[in-house]
Amino acid sequence: MAVLKVAHLGHPILRQKAEPISPEAIGAPEIQGLIDDMLETMDDHDGAGLAAPQVHVSRRLVVYGVRQNPRYPDAEEVPLTVLINPVITPTTTEQDEDWEGCLSVPDLRGQVPRFTRVRVEAWGGDGRRLSFAAEGFHARVVQHECDHLDGVVYLDRMRSMATLSFLPEFHRYWLARER
Repeated sequence: MAVLKVAHLGHPILRQKAEPISPEAIGAPEIQGLIDDMLETMDDHDGAGLAAPQVHVSRRLVVYGVRQNPRYPDAEEVPLTVLINPVITPTTTEQDEDWEGCLSVPDLRGQVPRFTRVRVEAWGGDGRRLSFAAEGFHARVVQHECDHLDGVVYLDRMRSMATLSFLPEFHRYWLARER
């Protein structure tokens, strides 16, 4: 396993639509190795999730999970999940605006509206079909990571740039106000 280099905003791969993975390739050593490396990279950066384009691989693959993460101390637990060729469908029109950051847009945070409940259909890392509902923070993480597969970053979803903040200012001015 290896910690992979994370692509930063401005790299063209972050703005491309990622290529699907064929079902028969899911168990291949190349894909399984990529999954392992992405999980290690996500853990190394204390990330909530990671999409393959973020590690310079144009494939429709996402890993995510949150448990006792220092970047998200108040977040609800989200199970460790591997999604291959995911399809996300909102199951409500209700949206919630909350703070997001991104390993590919380092040192910034901004408020982003997201659907509060979504349906997720994908292949799992083990080659089985997955179909489940996600809500709250889990739904936010899934939407954020799957956006990367279509060349979208959270900045594109912000309604206003007024909340876009560097981390020190975010902690000093925004978090202090919310607590």
